[in-house]
Amino acid sequence: MNVWAFFVNTMDRRFRLIRCCVAFLYLSLHFTDGDVSYLVAEEIKRGTVIGSIAKDLGLGIATLSSRKARIDTDRNDKRYCDISLSNGDLIVTDRIDRESLCGKKATCVLKEELVLENPLELHRISIHVQDINDNAPEFSEDLILFEIRESAIKGAKFPLTEARDADIGSNAVQDYSLQNNEHFTIHVDSAPGGRKRSELVLSKELDREKDNELKLVLTAVDGGSPRRSGTAVIHVIVLDANDNAPVFSQDVYKASLPENSPLDTVVVTVKASDVDTGSNGDITYHFDHMSDDRVSLFSLDHKKGELRLVGSIDYETDTSIELRIRAKDGPGLTSYCSVMIDITDVNDNAPAISLKSLSNPLPENTKPGTEVGIINVQDRDSESNGQVRCSLQQGVPFKLVPSIKNYYSLVSTGQLDREVVSNYNITITATDEGSPPLSSSKSVQLSVADINDNPPVFEEESYSAYVSENNKAGSTLCSVAARDPDWRQNGTVIYSLLAGEVNGAPVSSYVSVNGDTGVIHAVRSFDYEQLRSFKVQVMARDNGSPPLSSNVTVSVFISDVNDNAPQILYPAPEGNSFMTELVPKAAHGGSLVSKVIAVDADSGQNAWLSYQIVKSTDPGLFTIGVHSGEIRTQRDISESDSMKQNLIVSVKDNGQPSLSATCSMYLLISDNLAEVPELKDISYDEKNSKLTSYLIIALVSVSTFFLTFIIIILGVRC
Repeated sequence: MNVWAFFVNTMDRRFRLIRCCVAFLYLSLHFTDGDVSYLVAEEIKRGTVIGSIAKDLGLGIATLSSRKARIDTDRNDKRYCDISLSNGDLIVTDRIDRESLCGKKATCVLKEELVLENPLELHRISIHVQDINDNAPEFSEDLILFEIRESAIKGAKFPLTEARDADIGSNAVQDYSLQNNEHFTIHVDSAPGGRKRSELVLSKELDREKDNELKLVLTAVDGGSPRRSGTAVIHVIVLDANDNAPVFSQDVYKASLPENSPLDTVVVTVKASDVDTGSNGDITYHFDHMSDDRVSLFSLDHKKGELRLVGSIDYETDTSIELRIRAKDGPGLTSYCSVMIDITDVNDNAPAISLKSLSNPLPENTKPGTEVGIINVQDRDSESNGQVRCSLQQGVPFKLVPSIKNYYSLVSTGQLDREVVSNYNITITATDEGSPPLSSSKSVQLSVADINDNPPVFEEESYSAYVSENNKAGSTLCSVAARDPDWRQNGTVIYSLLAGEVNGAPVSSYVSVNGDTGVIHAVRSFDYEQLRSFKVQVMARDNGSPPLSSNVTVSVFISDVNDNAPQILYPAPEGNSFMTELVPKAAHGGSLVSKVIAVDADSGQNAWLSYQIVKSTDPGLFTIGVHSGEIRTQRDISESDSMKQNLIVSVKDNGQPSLSATCSMYLLISDNLAEVPELKDISYDEKNSKLTSYLIIALVSVSTFFLTFIIIILGVRC
């Protein structure tokens, strides 16, 4: 009981001391290459601040969010810490148990990475996990049985089972104590690797007749603060002499075992010998305090000492395994050996590809060389089995550029055009250098965002519209169409007229265009005789920002309709007139008498005129040229023909339907105006146009001049 009181007092003092030391567990260490290291105790509470990583790395807190600062890790299961974007502190996010992470390793380091983007920046973070005394020593057996002959001499030593403590260093087992008794003491020394081993030492000879069995309490104590302990009961049965304990052929057996070795593989065979005979020399083999995770991996033949693999081992979990094996003879004397198994790596892990960042969708005006994504590749294997090469499939305007450690930047290599390719399915392949090599692939979907980089393009270089004159206002002339390969509002086309003039008037007073459909309408009725054709400029504009546009010329051709009757210039078509033509009495058949002159404001066949005498004083005396309008005699003039001849001439165009006009032609058959005394009695309508009067006067003057000229010529000849 005095020993237990000593332990209690010691543990109380250690507990007060550790409370003073916890405040100093967070120590920041800066390496020359810019990385940062922290020291933290295991089992620290979630939310505890490990350190101000932003301050330690000289990062601006205001930029952490915009640069997507995050803690990344090679592990796929847990993330033990994270960064606070508000203040740049590195905080604990999950339980940190050094024993589950590193086992008995002297140092336990969590490797984390601080990743920042724009530009890509990577800082390695080493978190050294410090052991605390959170595990008590444990014996593999609650009851340790010894059968010792009473003939055993004073000073005889009997090895004891080691207590196991998951902690390391001073927190591991440091001492053993034995309950006070008169026969045995305990001897403690250090084994290779820093372990403490104990032996039961006989300090006073046994007397089976006095005590045939003894029960002693063995206590293992660690060096933590507060100290923890574990106990086991030593049951000593006093027998007659078993003088020799089993002896292993080796203290340490070493074996090498590739990971993923087939089940039932013989790892090693341990061998112990005992010089005793009979039951005293019968040896059995047993595991000495093996953890639960090891029990499922190995089996031990109790008779042969064969250690076999019965579970799957993984180099990435354990690189080496140490087992303790106990050899025990029939009466109960034991000895121990260690089996050191080195796990060798095989290429059993394919590379794992992680997409850390991606700019999606990507504007089509992205310049070549732009970083559009960040890829991380991890291979849990070691050495060449963990060396990875990454590649992309051919035919995409992207490439992978090695960046920092296991990071790659996905970089554009060519000009993107959404109108040609709107989506890319990028396959990333990662292959390790193992034998045989393993590979994995990851598909990345990348969309190309539209920008307004294409102006509308008309389907034709120019357009022609044909319309008949006298059209109705609002009638459709033609339709223009432009196509824009851009998307949504960038590809929505609106039509409009460009400002201009036609015959001095705004073009908008002649035509209009539907902004949505491109249909061009006439605003007014057109007159071919005033305007035969004109041109307008139509603009197609998209709804992008800024908008793009293109123009096209639309030529409007007005076709003639027969809307104008022939107009007779000579003779006047209305009223009566004096004799307008003198026909010599000696005129022969076919002589030109006069000519009807007419015009038509229309064109083409609508202006093709034909002449016809519809009424005459003597129907058989005169004829008119159908197309020339020339009036000629059909026969010679005779004395019986009436001196006054009245012709009514019809002029008709070739339109559909045709239009016509008529006029009256007065002819006098005479060689001299004096022969027509009654000429003064011929009245005329004062309503006749002055033009007709002028023509008559001119004709009479010319005739008089002609007759006078003939008389003068005849007089000169005579």
